[in-house]
Amino acid sequence: MILLAALIALAIGAGAPARAQDVDASTYPNRPIRIIVPFPAGGPTDILSRIVGKEMTASWGQPVVIENRPGADTAIGAEVVAKADPDGYTLLAAMDTTMVLNPLVKKELPYDPVRDFEPVSLGAKNISILEVRADSSARNVHDLLDTMKARPGKLNFGAGTLNGRLAALLFAKLTGTSFAIIPYKGSADTVEGLLTGSVDFSIDGIASSYPLIQAGKFRALAKLSDRPLPQLPDLTPLAEAAGVPELGDISTWIAFYAPAGTSSEITGKLSHFIATIYADPAVAARLREAGIIAVSSTPNELNAYVHSETERWGKVLHDNASSIVE
Repeated sequence: MILLAALIALAIGAGAPARAQDVDASTYPNRPIRIIVPFPAGGPTDILSRIVGKEMTASWGQPVVIENRPGADTAIGAEVVAKADPDGYTLLAAMDTTMVLNPLVKKELPYDPVRDFEPVSLGAKNISILEVRADSSARNVHDLLDTMKARPGKLNFGAGTLNGRLAALLFAKLTGTSFAIIPYKGSADTVEGLLTGSVDFSIDGIASSYPLIQAGKFRALAKLSDRPLPQLPDLTPLAEAAGVPELGDISTWIAFYAPAGTSSEITGKLSHFIATIYADPAVAARLREAGIIAVSSTPNELNAYVHSETERWGKVLHDNASSIVE
């Protein structure tokens, strides 16, 4: 469970002076790049990073290594990048958990989201889904709610992100239900937990779950957003299906960062590259097929977006602090 003491004491503070690094942006990159993914292989962040990395290698002729560093709600991977040289050769595939939720809910972090990183670009605004196994008696959200109310505290829920666990806690509060929350390190573990019956239902990104929905192993009950979901166009938003409009849009996003002190020429070059490959129809199709809702941005746009997300989640957590305890 999650400690939410001092929710409004944000860990996002004033930026510290950048670390100087004499790197020639005109020759960047001239050696291998590594992208730190703070999740196990196979989840949306990993899938997106591998697609972007493959395009970097094809365009720039340098190997791109995807390094999976899961654990501590993405803090382990974030710390690796925070301590890396600010030369553009170590990048972080961060999430809302990394840059917004961890600072809001954790007393201590081994990184500061503003002091330790330079923004590069948004990578995706994914849509999470509420799902069960195909053999579940829950055919829809109301069936699931009925089961939980008939068996309070008996069902197990799984999620691989802090975002997903907070969504579950808010869902429980707003619907008057209770269930056990089983935390996982990422989407791959969450999918495995649902497949094997360790959990009865879960919240996960469409990228990991859609192949299993197509294969008839999972059943999607609702999406945690009112945005269109091309893969499942008829899926109802959870807020609507459960009759709790206060739930709102609580799906996940992914963004790329470099260590603090990385030159604006390099972060700008990376940002421009991501926007360029996203505009390529072949890359866009590959992302779409993988269930990734790709979105790029400038570094300044990413900063503004993170600020707005921090304000939004700060209010949600403040308003619901009494129901979310360790």
